[in-house]
Amino acid sequence: MYDYIVVGSGSGGSVVASRLTEDPKTQVCLLEAGGPDKSILIHAPIGVAAILPRKMYNWAFETVPQPGLKGRKGYQPRGKTLGGSSSINAMLYVRGHPGDYDDWAALGNPGWSYRDVLPYFKRAENNERGADDYHGTGGPLNVADLRANMPISDVFMDAAMQVQMPTNRDFNGPVQEGLGAYQVTQKNGERWSAAKGYLTPNLKRPNLHVMTGAQASKILMEGRKATGITYVKDGKTAEVRAAKEVILAGGAFASPQLLMLSGIGPAMELKKHGIEVLHELPGVGQNLQDHIDYIVAYKSNSRETMGISLGGGLDLIAGIFEWRKRRTGMISSPIAERGGFLKTDPSLERPDIQLHFVIGPLDDHARKTLLGHGYSCHVCVLRPKSRGHVELNSADPLAPPLIDPNFLAEQEDVDTLVRGVKITQKIFDAPAFDAYRGKPLYPVDMASDAAIIDAIRSRADTVYHPVGTCKMGTDPLAVVDPSLKVHGIEGLRIADASIMPTVIGGNTNAPTIMIGEKAADMIRAAG
Repeated sequence: MYDYIVVGSGSGGSVVASRLTEDPKTQVCLLEAGGPDKSILIHAPIGVAAILPRKMYNWAFETVPQPGLKGRKGYQPRGKTLGGSSSINAMLYVRGHPGDYDDWAALGNPGWSYRDVLPYFKRAENNERGADDYHGTGGPLNVADLRANMPISDVFMDAAMQVQMPTNRDFNGPVQEGLGAYQVTQKNGERWSAAKGYLTPNLKRPNLHVMTGAQASKILMEGRKATGITYVKDGKTAEVRAAKEVILAGGAFASPQLLMLSGIGPAMELKKHGIEVLHELPGVGQNLQDHIDYIVAYKSNSRETMGISLGGGLDLIAGIFEWRKRRTGMISSPIAERGGFLKTDPSLERPDIQLHFVIGPLDDHARKTLLGHGYSCHVCVLRPKSRGHVELNSADPLAPPLIDPNFLAEQEDVDTLVRGVKITQKIFDAPAFDAYRGKPLYPVDMASDAAIIDAIRSRADTVYHPVGTCKMGTDPLAVVDPSLKVHGIEGLRIADASIMPTVIGGNTNAPTIMIGEKAADMIRAAG
């Protein structure tokens, strides 16, 4: 018996478990389906290139075939280890646009405006640049400037300025628009995941009980009250009980899946799999949003880019020695070193695309081995209009969920991405790249919108930001209220990216950590 059970140790769950156990009288059990986060591939930033394409600390989900992507199945890597996806992401520290949170408040969620959530971002943060009106110091999440700087990243910035793109030193400051260097969740050149910041320093707390390799299979209920969790560990089923609350933090796929496995969700979906309907909640699994993304990539003969070659191998060996000695250099690279936020239409109130400039020739989530060197750039739609859903594949709790992002179902998303691809190509065509530019990995006639759309539908996919499947609000499809309590169920909250009513305009790790901070405050206030 514990006071609280937290399901999932990702960007939300690590925060909640850590903050609640600051009170030595509060007993918390944290369940994580994955294993410990001890691998050097997690802590050495560039190790993400090895983790991303494989089932290694990674659920490596697939979507259902996507009509908007010519029937292709999308790929959805999610973290399967302490720290969740914050242990396998690109470490970019981005909060989104202030207007994104004002939108949440306007949708009937008081307490979630930018003014309301900024203190939680600052509380979480230890920004090595120092504190100011927008940033905090002393928090568990270390935020740092890059300790790697591949020369090609500066070429990207030179090219951006040559074509009159705005620049920005701080995407989380007073203005989001512009291109520049990303800050990263690193410390001394190592990944600083939610687990590293919130759990690792506190694992010796006698009131924090972390269980890895334990996959939650059902929420235990007494009437309409959540009282515990059934989980599977080493092939055996066991239970833990919560005297006060159960907090789900499995993310946009696992949290709705667990609710439905437990009889909470759309009645027809539950009955289809022979699951007794304990509480009909039609919005569970609905409202899935994700950033659709297209990559423009070029080959290059320059070793100032990253790639697979004899010379590149020698550079990598030298980089390993540098990282071991000084924790600097290419091994500390997040791979996406530059980028930012742009408007595809100057009349827009806020940026509608994000760029991630990558120091190597990335293709298909690094699942295709590309010989030689090159560079590439992601361009994603920040506020897609398309909506998808998550359902059950079966009543088996160990089966993956059915994921349908419904990518590019709305023409507006297609149009925005076409404009974004053209902007990216304009940067790549700038004189700064003349000495580096080889052949495009996938040639496209940029004078033809039809050709660009065909390329997008042939190769676009996620940039790893699924949200919204247990959305916060008070409308009929809302799953949690503004205090993150599941509607109609006592003793059950959700504290992860699934509660976002709309996807924020940026990377989702920092906002989910903020959600964890705010959730912990609300849980403590409720006693």
